[in-house]
Amino acid sequence: MAPCRTARVDGAARVNRRHFLSGLLTVALVGCSSADTDSSPSTAETYSAALQPVSGPAGDPIRLKYGYEPDNIGDLYLPDNNATSLPVVVMIHGGGWQEDLDLSYFQQMSTAIADEGIAVWNVEYRRGPNNWANTLSDVDDATEALATVVQGAADGRLDLDRVHVAGHSAGGQLAAWVAARHLMPVDAPGAEPKIRPRSATIMAGVFDMKRAADIGGDKFVPAFLGGMPNEVPGRYKIASPIEYLPLDVPLTALHGDADRTVSVNQSRVYVDAATKAGSTDPELVVLPGAGHGAFLDPKNLAWSTALSTITGRAQTLL
Repeated sequence: MAPCRTARVDGAARVNRRHFLSGLLTVALVGCSSADTDSSPSTAETYSAALQPVSGPAGDPIRLKYGYEPDNIGDLYLPDNNATSLPVVVMIHGGGWQEDLDLSYFQQMSTAIADEGIAVWNVEYRRGPNNWANTLSDVDDATEALATVVQGAADGRLDLDRVHVAGHSAGGQLAAWVAARHLMPVDAPGAEPKIRPRSATIMAGVFDMKRAADIGGDKFVPAFLGGMPNEVPGRYKIASPIEYLPLDVPLTALHGDADRTVSVNQSRVYVDAATKAGSTDPELVVLPGAGHGAFLDPKNLAWSTALSTITGRAQTLL
């Protein structure tokens, strides 16, 4: 069993189906105020305000479609180098699984990651109340598209044995789900994937959807899944990364201890359970004083910690 690692770094406490791809070759929140008993925004407006990205210069990505729906798109960022074998990071944005925010959420971080010599696939997906099945299907399809549409646009430069997945908030739940989907029953959305991430970075994510709804009083999770845990228990099991342990993928959970939208206990409980279950290299990094939106502010320690964690993981994949 890999132990949860513990240290101090720069003020951060470390404790440790494919429906659309054929024929397309031409071409992570959370709305959760899973703050347990110490949270929480009561409206979508409050949630969205906490997640507004800091504005910055646009990058120069390649816009691609990975499916037939309007939201089946993504931006491919390629580093300005001559490397023929690039690690690639799949970025999944947050926003409470609502339609208010889009993939521009991660534009600045995607550019910064690409500047470190790493390819980035920043994906969009269908969102909205009770749209959980489409959301999960889309992030699965977007990840699988690395082998087809995205690899084609990259002129075959992507090393698909070195895929890292990262997400914030709702996108954190989705990124952790993508990292674990190979452990799911064969009839579950995303089961038996061809593209399997080798590591994951989850920023202020919800790992236990039932805990978020029952203990945290989260309103976004039941809206996303179409009911409370006692009403649709199967959906909660499918969507909750904590249900799929031990995880054989190294995962770093980053969380601010001043997060009033998603409780740091989501990450603490997950990493503790993952460690006890014998998961591979689970790690918790608690950032003192960081709120939920800190991971979107390039001037914040949370942003630089996320950037160094993502690039460090991606660059060391073998």
